Amino acid sequence: MAIYLVTYDLNQETIRPKIVKKFDDFPDWVRLSESSYAVTANVDADQIYNHFKPLLDNNDVLYVIRLSGPPYGQGDDEVNQWLMQNLN
Repeated sequence: MAIYLVTYDLNQETIRPKIVKKFDDFPDWVRLSESSYAVTANVDADQIYNHFKPLLDNNDVLYVIRLSGPPYGQGDDEVNQWLMQNLN
C-alpha cells in the first residue's frame, strides 16, 4: 500500500467540509496541516486526484504526490508516529 500527500488550496472555503469528508474513503489517513493530508491507498496518484476532482473549482489547487520515508519534521506526536509507522 502506498502513502500519498494530498495538499490543496480552495477558492471557495464552503466546500472544505466536502473535501475533508472525502478522506474517510481511504483506508487510513492523517492530517498534516490545515490543508495537507497523508493517505494510504492501493491506487495511483491520478486515481486519488480523480476522487477529489468533482469537488474542485477552476481556481482551486490540489496535488497528490507519492511519499517515501523516512520522514523528518516537527508536529503532533500522533502524526509523527503515523508517519514513522507508514513511511519506514
